[in-house]
Amino acid sequence: MAEIKNVYDIAGRSMASQLIRLNTVASNIANAGTLTGNPDEAYRSIKPVFETTYSDQFKQNGVASVTVSDVVEMNMKPSRIFMPFHPEADAEGYVYGAAVNLEEEYVEMLEASRQYQNNVEVITTMRALDMRTINLGK
Repeated sequence: MAEIKNVYDIAGRSMASQLIRLNTVASNIANAGTLTGNPDEAYRSIKPVFETTYSDQFKQNGVASVTVSDVVEMNMKPSRIFMPFHPEADAEGYVYGAAVNLEEEYVEMLEASRQYQNNVEVITTMRALDMRTINLGK
């Protein structure tokens, strides 16, 4: 287990995790309109799996952060759409749309960006407190 040193490390790990989350949202939104002639080849949304990382001395200092342990494909069925003249249509005239819920992705995007902003605020506050502490000795 990697050592978590301070507030900056905690916030940095959290920001990195939220960035991965935003990357998966962007990938899902980018592929939401894709079509294919085979349901097994249809795009399925992906989600990060978050894991809590505790410091070695968690009981004494209460320090924990987060990491992304994996990015997994969701088990959703692609939509089946009758489009007989589409170049990707199967023998029955169907194409299969990406298994992405755009409304869910927009909520994920808003939540991830808010979490990222919260950690930026933690770093900004900590830097201001550090500067005030340094100025005490002057």
